[in-house]
Amino acid sequence: MESRATAGTAGPTYGSYLALDAILSAQHPLSDTHDEMLFIVIHQASELWMKLCLHELAAARGAIVEDRMDMAFKMMARVARIQAQLIQSWEVLATITPADYSAMRAKLGTSSGFQSYQYRALEFIMGNKNPAMVDVHGEAPAVQAALREELARPSLYDEALRAMARAGLPVPADRLERDFTKGYEASPQVEACWRAVYAEPERYWDLYELAEKLVDLEYRVQLWRFGHLKTVERVIGFKRGTGGTAGVPYLAKVIDQVFFPELLTVRVAL
Repeated sequence: MESRATAGTAGPTYGSYLALDAILSAQHPLSDTHDEMLFIVIHQASELWMKLCLHELAAARGAIVEDRMDMAFKMMARVARIQAQLIQSWEVLATITPADYSAMRAKLGTSSGFQSYQYRALEFIMGNKNPAMVDVHGEAPAVQAALREELARPSLYDEALRAMARAGLPVPADRLERDFTKGYEASPQVEACWRAVYAEPERYWDLYELAEKLVDLEYRVQLWRFGHLKTVERVIGFKRGTGGTAGVPYLAKVIDQVFFPELLTVRVAL
């Protein structure tokens, strides 16, 4: 595509199509430190990648509802590649030294990645439901409304269980219809259903592939979480986070949260 310098021609230019004026003028460092630009760009880029993750996962969920598994697999595979980009971003952020970060930290006030509503939406769509997290965005009613809508929807895993039931496997009724604003609780009966899928992959190929795509998503989320923990540990040690969390100890607890519990426990039973 052409550049803004040739804007006299018909149609959009490279710059206008991508709204580069808005994007490239959206960095506003609050300190005079060199590294604050890196800090801002990394987080802005991560939010853009998360926006794409939400776009793809919402579409994948819709495809699962319609039993269009090939489409769902394509979108979930794309998200896995996006997650690789997000994981790699910690390597860049980790080049900020403790002294560099300390020089800018006071300017950040109480702003924190904990306040990322897109990250919260990703947690919700993957099944880590916590209604209290909506309260974090009390000053943004539109954001709260969007998060409440996502909180009430069946998660990606909920729809996977419904697909399994449509395939004739005995998924318990209380896992198919429930209060979706609450976190999912593991079920021995669901684990038995996944065990049947893994025992006969040729018979349940779509469900087998879906299971592995879900496991891949969880695996990469955990790598992202671990990268976050180690980057924070490297840059600020065990100081409290700017948003009021306990910092590293809080992030360590988050790593223990799982999205698709039976897909992990079934591996013991196989």
